[in-house]
Parts: sequence; C-alpha cells; structure tokens
Amino acid sequence: MKTSSSFKSRLCLVAALVVPLLGHAHDCHSQTVPGDASTYAPLPTTATSPPLNSRSWRVEHFGRGAYMVADARYNALFLEWEKGVLLVDAPPSMGDNLAHAIGNTTRMSVTHLVYSHAHVDHIAGASHFPGAKIIAHRDTRELLQRNHDPRRLVPDIVFDDRYDLHVGNQSLELTYKGVNHQRGNIFIYAPLQRILMLVDVIYPGWVPFGYLSDAASVPGVIEAHDRALDFTFDHFIAGHGRAGSRHDVETSRAYLDDLKNNCQKAIRLSNDPNSPLSGAKLTKRVLDANPGNGFAVVKTLIDSMAHYCGNMTTYNWLGKLGAADVFGYENAYSMVQSLRLD
Repeated sequence: MKTSSSFKSRLCLVAALVVPLLGHAHDCHSQTVPGDASTYAPLPTTATSPPLNSRSWRVEHFGRGAYMVADARYNALFLEWEKGVLLVDAPPSMGDNLAHAIGNTTRMSVTHLVYSHAHVDHIAGASHFPGAKIIAHRDTRELLQRNHDPRRLVPDIVFDDRYDLHVGNQSLELTYKGVNHQRGNIFIYAPLQRILMLVDVIYPGWVPFGYLSDAASVPGVIEAHDRALDFTFDHFIAGHGRAGSRHDVETSRAYLDDLKNNCQKAIRLSNDPNSPLSGAKLTKRVLDANPGNGFAVVKTLIDSMAHYCGNMTTYNWLGKLGAADVFGYENAYSMVQSLRLD
C-alpha cells in the first residue's frame, strides 16, 4: 500500500514537533502506515506465558481447588467444590476447550458462572454450560438484555455493590467499585486462595490494550488499580495472558502514572506560546492549509500532544512491558482526552 503525500506530511509534521522535545532521533518515513505489516520491538520476557498443551490450552493450579484455564489470548478462573464447579467467565475463543479443561481436572459440572462484565469476548461461551446459575452486576444484566445475544445468557442473580458467593468449601467475594473498562465490570476475589481477578484493566507483563483497553472511564481505570491493591492477593487474573502478581498490578499503575505525567506535560506545552507544541502556532498553520476546518485544528492539536506523551512513555517502557510501542499513541490519546475533558 502506498503512502499518500498528505498522510506522510501529517506524520512528518507530528514527528517534527515531537523530536526536539524527545532529544533522540526519529525518522518520519518509518512511521506505521495502515495496512503495513509492521515490525515492533521484541517482547520482554515478562510478557511471555507458559506453553499450551497439544490441544492449545493449559491449566494452572493455585491450590485449594482453584485453577486458571487459558488459551493463547484469554483466561478464566474456576474453583472446584464438593458438588460442582464455580466458573468465572467463559471466553468463546476457547470453545469446547474450556469444558474439556475443566473436565480433565474434575468430574464435577459447572454449577455457577460469574460474569466479570458484559463484553462478548469474555462471556459468549456461556451456552456451553447449560443449567449453571449465572451471577453478574446489575449493569451487566441491563447491557445483555439490550443486546439480545443468545450466546450471552442473561444472569439469574444480580447485585449492586457486593455479593458473597459461598458454595460448599469455596467462596468468592464479588464487588463493584465503579465504572472502569466497562460499567458493571467487577472485582472477583477468592479469599481462601488469595486470588484477585479484574478483567481488561491490567495486563500482566504488557501495557494496556489500545485506548487504555477502550476504557469507559480513564479515571475509573486508574482508580481500579488502587482498589485492586487494597486486596491481599498472591495471584492476579486479568482475563488475558499469563497469571500475574501484586508486582504486575504495581507495574501497570506505574506505567499509567508515567503516561499521565507525560500527557500533563504535553498539555502544558500546548499552552506555551514558545513551545513546538504551541496550540496557537499549530492552529494558525492548520487553518492556513485548511481554511475554516476546525476539526482539522482539533485533530492536529490532540495528535501532537498524544504523539509527544506517547513517544515519551514508550521510550521509558520499551523492554519493561510488552507492546509499549504498539499502542503508545492510542493509550496516550485516551489519557490526553481524559485530562482535557474528565
């Protein structure tokens, strides 16, 4: 795919703005172009997961009847009790493998299914477990009732702030602490095994997915890190990737702090008339080239700030967290917009 001269010019404009502030070289011709098979920085060892078996799944035992089952991208938690299994999430990517993994671990059937939140990629395998009693936050039920997706069964039991699930010798504490990735996204805590599960907020060994994992609330995502650290836990399950630890949550929080600080600096620079990010100067240049196009002005201003703080943050985290360079701009964009608007 060829790069249009106007597209390349916009990329080079942003690079020209960012390079003097970064203090290291940047080649605008190496910028990613839609459709390119881009090469990114090698992944650090912290981003790697244990190998899967020949059937493309693995089960990790956390002790006292608690297990994580994972495929190449997703994971779920299940706890065995005397007469059945408590399952948290049912990613459709696993298909029948989720039931097979549970069946290879215990002869018990799934009696209870907890939804972390309403998104299809984490719960659309629910129909593989007919008869299981489904538990979720009230907002999750509302979203599912609106979507009418037969793969995502409507919960039988809903709660607002907290629900304590006690079945046999196992228990889960389900709590809602406000909007983060999606409204209704809950904290799942197994106190006996000291396991905390919070999905699509923290990615052990990785930076957040694009646009801070499409956060419904960026302040809520930051707050969720702090609320996660209020728990006493040894194991952390994120819905994606490998099992994590408290250190992974702390590292993710540090990444967000760095991103936020860099984006705050970018916003300050945009208000400085002597800065290469000067909003006044950029506005004039954009309007000279695009008379009357206010959208072009806003896009250029936001892009310049997002590229600045995204590149600064990427520079600090390459080799520490996986994919720091993949979603650097997108995560910075969400942070800039949150700082401007929230």
